[in-house]
Amino acid sequence: MATNDATLLRIKHQVLNEVAELAWEGKLEEKRNEIPYNIIPGPKAQFRCCIYREREIIRERIRLAEGLCPSGKDTKNVVQVISSACEDCPITRYVVTDNCQLCMGKACQSSCNFNAISMGRDRAYIDPDKCKECGKCSQACPYNAIADLTRPCKKSCPVDAITMDENGIVVIDESKCIQCGACIHGCPFGAIDSKTFLVDVINLINAGKRVVAMVAPATEGQYGPDITMASWRTALKKIGFQDVIEVALGGDLTAAAEAKEWAEAHKEGKKMTTSCCPAFVNMIKQHYPMLLENMSTTVSPMCAVSRMIKEKDPGVITVFIGPCIAKKSETLDLNIIDNADYALTLGEIHAMMEAKGVKLEPEENTYQAGSIFGKRFGNGGGVTAAVLECLKESGENTEIEVLKCNGATECKKALMLLKVGRLPGDFIEGMACVGGCVGGPSRYKSENEAKKARDLLIGQADQREVHENIKSQGLEMVPMHRH
Repeated sequence: MATNDATLLRIKHQVLNEVAELAWEGKLEEKRNEIPYNIIPGPKAQFRCCIYREREIIRERIRLAEGLCPSGKDTKNVVQVISSACEDCPITRYVVTDNCQLCMGKACQSSCNFNAISMGRDRAYIDPDKCKECGKCSQACPYNAIADLTRPCKKSCPVDAITMDENGIVVIDESKCIQCGACIHGCPFGAIDSKTFLVDVINLINAGKRVVAMVAPATEGQYGPDITMASWRTALKKIGFQDVIEVALGGDLTAAAEAKEWAEAHKEGKKMTTSCCPAFVNMIKQHYPMLLENMSTTVSPMCAVSRMIKEKDPGVITVFIGPCIAKKSETLDLNIIDNADYALTLGEIHAMMEAKGVKLEPEENTYQAGSIFGKRFGNGGGVTAAVLECLKESGENTEIEVLKCNGATECKKALMLLKVGRLPGDFIEGMACVGGCVGGPSRYKSENEAKKARDLLIGQADQREVHENIKSQGLEMVPMHRH
């Protein structure tokens, strides 16, 4: 069975590309049912047990591509399980391997408090009906003969939102899920993915609506030093976007507003967290609601740019583009006024461009909307650097200790310390993805792979200060509070 990343990406992109192509042509409703047969013509299966199962997986992926739940259930969660693809992981977590020596000490059996272990002819046996998955037997075995087969999706989830039903199919607890997307790329079978809104965006463009794209700072450097923000602007206009704005400008706006909050909170002795990472915000809302008063009320850079655009043109539709899954959940939060209407990943926007025969072409680095600090918002520690720069420009105290959390695990630890009153710093910068937005689940390259090109492109930007950039563009009056 082919389960390597290349196969998963090929299937996923094929579905997105076919859906996008039919949507552009206005024939999706008419030819939707032909897509599974185009991708899986048969008679031999390509990556699963049979073509019928493969086609069902494609059908569920088509529903996701249309922004629907694959199961047909009505749920607002962006991250969804493709049930037809989720049937090949081991149901039993702890399994005895060939390393078992049937030793006389029987340390595994002695350590089990549930009488789940017996001795067979060749090895010990774990009764799955009695096993409570405590792991004591695995820890006790002197030969490391008991393997922990935790599902990759479950292992990758930072908030324990994944369980299995009686048939072994993954279930996502939406009350816990922070929609970070870690499980999507943690599953080697491609059985978890997110809803996409590319059909909605295509339909709006086809209908002649004014649609503006907003490109995330983390996008810079993802495709090498020759693909600049000017490259993105040209390509996206070719497929019908009215304009393209760099979200680094929103980073400047957010940093300036957050600096005021930090300065005021520091004078009062109040500890606060950032609010620009939607997965981190979801973590606070769903797992640490008692800390909501400590969360910054400043909107994300995405929302800041959307408000700026809509203030100038109230009827415009704004679409965020970047490597983040959680941004999709942020656009669905109706409590945030004038936020982006839709969010697309890099893979989704590429499918839209390919379906139109448009490619990103090398261009000179002539379009620069944000300062260097705004552009660095996509890196871990970038928010802190931008806010401290704003405090410095305003003559405020910059002797502030910030706990910069690199990934969801560090975020959880910091929030727990804040909850119990033992946070060592003054503020928390929370980034659910390791490395920041550049390490997002839908990135094109890893943080290290993109670093050289990213540093080169950002190094070519104007050496403007944050406040100078905001004033020069007349953006002091953009509303920056979340509600």
